[in-house]
Amino acid sequence: MSGAIGISETCVDGDDVWWAESRPDEGGRTAVMRSSGGVTEEVTPPGAYVRTLVHEYGGGSWWAQNGTLVYVDVTDQRLRKIEPGSEPVFLSPEPDVPRGLRYADGRVTPDGNWYVCVRERHRGDAEPANELVAVATDGSERVEVLWGNADFVSSPRISPDGSLVAWISWDHPNMPWDSTTLRVHRLDGNVLGDPVLELGNGAESWVEPGWDSDGRLFACSDRDEWWNLYEIDLTSGAAAPAVSGPFEIPTPSWVFGMQRWASTDAGMAAVVGLATGDELILGGQTLALADTSVSSIQPAPGGVVYAGAGFGHESQVVRLNATSRGVERMVLRAGRELPVEPGYLIAPEWITYPTGTGGDDVAHGLFYPPTNPDHVGPAGERPPLLVLAHGGPTGQARRQLQLGILYWTSRGVAVVDVDYRGSTGYGRSYRRLLDGQWGIADVEDCVAAARYLAERGDVDGDRLMIRGGSAGGFTVLNALAHHDVFAAGASRYGVADLEALATDTHKFESRYLDTMIGPWPEAKAVYDERSPVNHVDRFAAPMIVLQGDEDAVVPPNQSEMIVDALKKRGVPVSYLLFEGEQHGFRKAENVIRALEAELAFFGEMLDFTPADPLPSIEIIR
Repeated sequence: MSGAIGISETCVDGDDVWWAESRPDEGGRTAVMRSSGGVTEEVTPPGAYVRTLVHEYGGGSWWAQNGTLVYVDVTDQRLRKIEPGSEPVFLSPEPDVPRGLRYADGRVTPDGNWYVCVRERHRGDAEPANELVAVATDGSERVEVLWGNADFVSSPRISPDGSLVAWISWDHPNMPWDSTTLRVHRLDGNVLGDPVLELGNGAESWVEPGWDSDGRLFACSDRDEWWNLYEIDLTSGAAAPAVSGPFEIPTPSWVFGMQRWASTDAGMAAVVGLATGDELILGGQTLALADTSVSSIQPAPGGVVYAGAGFGHESQVVRLNATSRGVERMVLRAGRELPVEPGYLIAPEWITYPTGTGGDDVAHGLFYPPTNPDHVGPAGERPPLLVLAHGGPTGQARRQLQLGILYWTSRGVAVVDVDYRGSTGYGRSYRRLLDGQWGIADVEDCVAAARYLAERGDVDGDRLMIRGGSAGGFTVLNALAHHDVFAAGASRYGVADLEALATDTHKFESRYLDTMIGPWPEAKAVYDERSPVNHVDRFAAPMIVLQGDEDAVVPPNQSEMIVDALKKRGVPVSYLLFEGEQHGFRKAENVIRALEAELAFFGEMLDFTPADPLPSIEIIR
């Protein structure tokens, strides 16, 4: 994993292309880069860590316009700007509470005078306030509140002439994929004017609003089952399909700054999100590219720029140009040269299999068989299987190369990345199958995936393992508590006590469980029944638990509850607490350490000896 860089958000500013670049070797920090005139350079100062903590998950931490960069540094959450040849200048004031004023997802007004963005204002013991604000760009640290009449706001997008602003809002207990409202108001610099449009019927999710160069409004909605793109009439509010079909364009708004469509001079560009991976529509053509995972699309002269990854390459900054000869693909920035031979790489098999009570439902997954061109397993011996439960739980298995999966497949372990019921990418109806069923349907689907592959003859049914992080960790814990299918498990910052999560988590997810479990505290009995910590008497399979000590989403006490219970039960357990890590591991040494610890633990528990020289881990029996 060492030497990896992650490419995420992109921005096109005239002829220049900007992007965010995360660096695990530098403590996980994110820098903002620019390619200008064939020269690539880091624009942010050495040591700057560009990351907002709005919603804790962040995203949308920066934007560039006319050569000027506006960004948030994780250390204090204050907005800064950098103009060419100058030092950073603070735009937002110092908060009374450390990191108490957080900013995200902004755009600069056409005149350059204001940065319109989301602000999350922390107020001691009270729930944070999420507001739409305008921040002066002259360094006066002046901030004007434009709108704050909902629990959440996101995606403020300013029309090309600066006269209108569109944004998304929603209220508890909804998440942004449940029910949102699309709003449009008149805008005069730092003054919000009269409302022009409000769309939202309580049963649809509006996301990713934006404008074309002619001032026409577009946004995505799942009103007709799939998250498709619509053109919105500003007078009548009528929504006409612009790009539609049985595919998803957006992905769930866990972070800010998501963008999967763009209006370009080559025509409308939009992601076609398929079960087997992303394709791209550009100028009326559907393109099957090497990039099976596409994000942060931005219009560029003659085409688009985006962050793209595939099963054969990590995330890259990609430029597509539509020419008379077809579409040209150029890589402006590659993550790195892969440290593995092509023979280790494989595109997974997309599987659909029966699940649920009586096998009347179906679930999906990506199956990766062991792949090592230099070694084969013993004749007649089927490989062990690692089942992966993705986080969210509103999310999906990633359709791209993951070195963390390659780590296992190159060592003789098969992997299945499960899209259990409730995952995205299959339409609104499939996504809603987890309503009231979290801890049941997802667990059934992970168990069914393992059994399906064992019965098909792909893997050894006696050597099944399961791993997941966050919500996926909750799935792991319930799978081990209620089923005897898995020989060992790994939980990364997994949810153990639903009551603790409902009463001790951040605002963004504080009502998430209302839909998936039931309203708190009215459904306390259900919370108790679904919480793995209340079923430790059923745990028999060994487990390794990994946790960040600064995690505000799933605090360390969640993991420690399970570890303590397993110790008392005498079930083999290993616990690793990573200093300075939040929700997810970003530092290279910790990413590596986590994988090595899991391999060492599974080897010890399943009685195989990894060829790797692994650091020792403490296993309490």
